[in-house]
Amino acid sequence: MRRRTKSKTKQYLWTIGIALVIAMILRTFVVQGYRIPSGSMEDTLLKGDFVLANKLAYRFGNEPKPGDIIIFDYPLNPSKNFIKRIIGESGETVQIVNKTLYIDGGIAGSPYPIKHTDPQIYPGEYSNRDNFGPFEVPPGHYFVMGDNRDNSQDSREWGFLERKYIHGKVFLVYFSWAPDPFAPEFLNPYITSFFKILFYNLAHFPWRVRWERVGTIVR
Repeated sequence: MRRRTKSKTKQYLWTIGIALVIAMILRTFVVQGYRIPSGSMEDTLLKGDFVLANKLAYRFGNEPKPGDIIIFDYPLNPSKNFIKRIIGESGETVQIVNKTLYIDGGIAGSPYPIKHTDPQIYPGEYSNRDNFGPFEVPPGHYFVMGDNRDNSQDSREWGFLERKYIHGKVFLVYFSWAPDPFAPEFLNPYITSFFKILFYNLAHFPWRVRWERVGTIVR
């Protein structure tokens, strides 16, 4: 009996170990999940969406292209991940005039949804948000923006994105958790906060999950 028990235990441990190794390989080289922490990509991606990024999308000769939603290291702090949409690529001239985007001198079309939430227009001397450029995207770089144009920290603020920072292409919303201003916060004493958050989320789970977004293909 003891030998059989040990044999089964070894088998379970071996299976778990193999599963963990496969999961780590997939996470490192194939696909990885990310949480959307802000509204900068609304209405394409919402705060509280959980998305998957294809980390093989830009390998084997494939390169990022305008329109792609990408995950990348924030150039000013590479420990942080950002998600934005590629707007301009190497050699293209980008300009924004009173919130209107121009690529190579022509008004850029938007097959994807974008929005402006602030009617006020800031002069270029005070802010790059509504008036920017013209600047040519340098070799090996991209110009990225959020779809929520008036509420996005992007290339208008911190510059062009170098290719080496890009990890993959976002392709799927696999879960969506709506923000709740009444949800308890994780505060001291932490054990009490943990159980408050746990029971609150269990009780509100059916209503906080945005079921209609689960499985949404990202474009």
